[in-house]
Amino acid sequence: MALSSTIFKVQLDLSDLNRNLFNTYKLTMARHPSENDQRMMLRLLAFALFADERLAFTKGISTTDEPDLWLKNDTGDIDLWLELGQPDEKRIRQANSRARQVVIVSYGDRSLISWRQQLDATIQRFPSLKILHLSDPQLKSLASLADKAMQLHCSIQDDEVYIGNDKESIQLNIQTIV
Repeated sequence: MALSSTIFKVQLDLSDLNRNLFNTYKLTMARHPSENDQRMMLRLLAFALFADERLAFTKGISTTDEPDLWLKNDTGDIDLWLELGQPDEKRIRQANSRARQVVIVSYGDRSLISWRQQLDATIQRFPSLKILHLSDPQLKSLASLADKAMQLHCSIQDDEVYIGNDKESIQLNIQTIV
């Protein structure tokens, strides 16, 4: 018998000072059985960084032809493809051919340098690509906020994110790589 996804309910009170966006989002997130709290919370952070009423979680980890999140316009075209991790060049090429903008939110400090070196030779071919990185210690802190019913506040200014609940708040520094 296959394991089923775990459902998380999130109320995200967002203050994005970079975009002058102040909104509350009520989200339902499904954590795939092979996904851990760190990756799930990174998806939530990616949502916060690019929040929009049309930004949606996809099947993500369980499918190969969709990103973790995407923003589609009224015609069904993909305006934003949000990918987590360290995808290979083929996956980046696929995303670039399907979306106007591609953003990768990477994690995994030890493999970051070698992954980036593999991309260096071809990264210029992807002008719509942006790569952000969250360090392992910060990702671990973010995962500590995971709960099946989350009420989180999130404030974003420049590359700094403050996110927390009524018990704790953490500061994250998002590194822009490309």
